[in-house]
Amino acid sequence: MGEKTAYQDKYEAKLKEWKAKITQLEARAGQAKADARIEYQDQIEELKKKEKAARGKLDELKKAGSDAWKDLKSGLDKAGDEIKAALDKAASKFK
Repeated sequence: MGEKTAYQDKYEAKLKEWKAKITQLEARAGQAKADARIEYQDQIEELKKKEKAARGKLDELKKAGSDAWKDLKSGLDKAGDEIKAALDKAASKFK
């Protein structure tokens, strides 16, 4: 397996994990009181935007040639870091 394929597989797995965590937060939001539910929904919408952006970057990386994908890798890493930080913040805030 090449480095590019391994990297893609790693990020596919991360995106699935993050999507599952977003779904968990949505479930919590459904059980929250009205005020908290609004705050949850705002956080969830932001997380969904970040996940969609990361998915788009991964799709770009998949289409990139063998040399160009390394240039896209840093953008995907940054997007992943942003999602992880936002998920950690939301999870700690809504325990």
